[in-house]
Amino acid sequence: MKLTHRQIEVFRALMLTTSVTRAAEVLHTSQPTVSRELARLEQLLEYPLFERVRGRLRPTVRAAALREEVERSFAGLERVVAAAVALRQFTQGRLQLACLPALADALLPEAVRRFMATHPKASVAVTPLESPTLELRLTEQAFDLGLIEQTQAPPGTARMPLLQADEVAVLPAGHPLLARRVLRPADFAGHAFVSLAPEDPYRAQIDALFERHRVPRTLALEAGSAVAVCALVRQGLGMAIVNPLTALEQAGAGLQLRPLSVSVPFHVGLVLPGLRPPNPLREAMVRALQDAAAAVRKRLQASSRSRAGEIRGSTPV
Repeated sequence: MKLTHRQIEVFRALMLTTSVTRAAEVLHTSQPTVSRELARLEQLLEYPLFERVRGRLRPTVRAAALREEVERSFAGLERVVAAAVALRQFTQGRLQLACLPALADALLPEAVRRFMATHPKASVAVTPLESPTLELRLTEQAFDLGLIEQTQAPPGTARMPLLQADEVAVLPAGHPLLARRVLRPADFAGHAFVSLAPEDPYRAQIDALFERHRVPRTLALEAGSAVAVCALVRQGLGMAIVNPLTALEQAGAGLQLRPLSVSVPFHVGLVLPGLRPPNPLREAMVRALQDAAAAVRKRLQASSRSRAGEIRGSTPV
């Protein structure tokens, strides 16, 4: 038995209208065509689908049962059509993004919120990866978009600058140095200091800064992430220097941030795969990330407006 899609359309139209005339209007065809397709369908099925009662069609029990299957089929087809239209308009789809864990905790959530506001039917998969695994997976073209802190693009990718700022100091509530609006390296002398892990690249820069300024710190605690460092600082166990994104996210009751008189540069770059086909949603996510980065810059400026008045210029690390 070989049924045609046209025959199923005719059957459905007749079930909805119970009239050959109305069915022909719905299908934009002629009454003889509808009658002919119905006759062929009933011949193939070898049983009648309608009874003729005073010029109207009355569905048989078999027709009612068949209609349930037909409606399920048409509902599935309508979902396919809706999905196809949505993809044409780029309103849905799946975007895969990889970044460092610190960026998954700060900056990225705000960007995803902005993105989902304009693409509510889209889905975003965020994969936090530590370096150098992150750069390797981006080189392998495994993601539609990446966020890195390195200034060089991984092989096979292109890098766009997203955010340039400076590391900041974080202090616990009640710390005496909170009386100062800007902290100099000498201000850290003799104070308990919570360090990042020895393998962290920012740890090396921060240690080199204090060695160059010959400032002794009390080093007893270290943690593997900026979030963990902030948690220890919040407990009053010392002060620290961390990236501004995490500092802004963690700041509040029990934790305050202060700008530094010297620059410990912090960079975030967007990484675009060079060989992976561009995801239609990628440009929208890039705009959302750029808007989120602009909002971070404003928050940093608001938290350190007095810096320019106290310190003219910035001494590179």
